[in-house]
Amino acid sequence: MDTSTGCSHVQRYKEKEGVEAYRCVHAWFATPVTSRARRKKAASCYCHHCHRSATRLHSCLNCIYFACWGPHMREHIKASGHRLWVELDQGNVYCASCQDYVHDSELHQISVQHQSQAYKELGLGARFIPWEPSDKQVSLLRAHPRRLGFSKNSTIGLRGLINLGNTCFMSCIVQVLTHTPLLRDYFLSDRHLCLASQENQCIVCEIARVFQEFYSGQKTPFSPHKLLYMIWTHAHHLAGYEQQDAHEFFIATLDLLHRHLIYKTGILPSSCTCIVDTIFTGKLQSDVVCQVCQGVSTTIDPFWDISLDLPAIADGTTISLDFCLTRFTQAEHLGSMSKIRCSKCNSHQESTKQLTMKKLPVVASFHLKRFEHSSRLHKKIVTRVDFPEIVDMSPYISHSRNLDGDEGAEYQSVRQDNRYVLFAVINHIGTLDAGHYTSYIRQHGSLWFHCNDHQILPASIDQVLDSEGYLLFYHKQTLEYE
Repeated sequence: MDTSTGCSHVQRYKEKEGVEAYRCVHAWFATPVTSRARRKKAASCYCHHCHRSATRLHSCLNCIYFACWGPHMREHIKASGHRLWVELDQGNVYCASCQDYVHDSELHQISVQHQSQAYKELGLGARFIPWEPSDKQVSLLRAHPRRLGFSKNSTIGLRGLINLGNTCFMSCIVQVLTHTPLLRDYFLSDRHLCLASQENQCIVCEIARVFQEFYSGQKTPFSPHKLLYMIWTHAHHLAGYEQQDAHEFFIATLDLLHRHLIYKTGILPSSCTCIVDTIFTGKLQSDVVCQVCQGVSTTIDPFWDISLDLPAIADGTTISLDFCLTRFTQAEHLGSMSKIRCSKCNSHQESTKQLTMKKLPVVASFHLKRFEHSSRLHKKIVTRVDFPEIVDMSPYISHSRNLDGDEGAEYQSVRQDNRYVLFAVINHIGTLDAGHYTSYIRQHGSLWFHCNDHQILPASIDQVLDSEGYLLFYHKQTLEYE
């Protein structure tokens, strides 16, 4: 790359056209920092010659024409005479006349500003202040509606999955992951830099390919055979063509992504900040209280989801998600047969145990334990559970319940918005031995779709909330950054 202060071609271009086109391309397609911009990138970033996504995509500065690096860029240059391009992965400027990437201090400063905003949004700096395009930039984007395809009712990202033989459990989890907002943004921004020594060995790369396939604009059902094979290779307990548990597949997939992301980075799992931990990891606090001296022993453990027991109740009785969460976080008397050694009493004493949320994740995943396995029977629990579109997790946070004193008062004074909004539901239809998984996915806004392997149909929020519910996925409404 040329490290000088620029080239004459860039200078002449700026004198004639200014820097607004570069600012527009960088803000919308190189480093999109608003949810609106990220949606546009997801819908638009493909080569306008071959209509395929590419990791080295470039945008023409004169007409916002996207092209793959190489022949497709050269064809546009030859046909139009446009010789300045922006590399969308990094925001670098390529001059076809100089046949090299060139440095320009003014354009570089614009790039730094947008990257700084993106880092802030990811929680690496102060609170994010969104950048909005000027009227001129909006006009430039609107001048190319066919290529950019901006639509409020866009179905970009919706794609059916071919059932490869009892693989509906995988299909519904893939639908959830591809519609998890921050995970989608991560993979569509090409942030994964693979360190695998051999090709086709990194499951993170394969998940990235799945995201590219989903947001490529293709409508035909996608075959996830390569992903299935990699899951079989790395999680042997899921290998085979028999029906698997969607919850087990979800946890196994997160674990594989987590392990591959930190494999060669030297990061300790306890201090990991990979995208999986950033989105899905919360912390569960367990307080064991001695009933003699009232001494408290506290442990903190990470979690990716919360498994909620369903009580054995009469058919037709309905319980709520709030009831399940209250039951999960209420103090439990361990009984005389499960005495815990108290360090203060220096003896085994009866105790109570209470679980609360020490740290809430960005995505709260709830597993309703519908499958009961014991030595005598295996059955499915069909208890009706009412779950809301918005759930407030504040009552279940550590120190917000059953505790008084300064620490509790401090918590109340800094209480944050802990509301979560539903964005995906997985249902199990049928019996334990002969069942089928489907999912409801929120596309954007209030648009919901029912995903049944290769079939995608519109759905209403009433249909979603009326479904039985096996796995529930909620996204935090307000993200707080340090």
